[in-house]
Amino acid sequence: MLKTRSTLLAMTVLVAGLGLSACSEKRWCEHDATDTKVSDRYCKNHTPGYEWESGSGHKKQKKKKPKTKSH
Repeated sequence: MLKTRSTLLAMTVLVAGLGLSACSEKRWCEHDATDTKVSDRYCKNHTPGYEWESGSGHKKQKKKKPKTKSH
């Protein structure tokens, strides 16, 4: 009985810890071609054309070419 309680407690702590870490992640699922946010189920099911995105990355901006004066 003691072993069962210990196992149950350990599993409860593990599940709670995983749940808290998942909530702290700021990520979402996007369609690659359109960069549109979609339901997480597409990424969870590994649907081609969809990927997890996070708020930590920034998209690269193109450098503007300096305008030259024409004489």
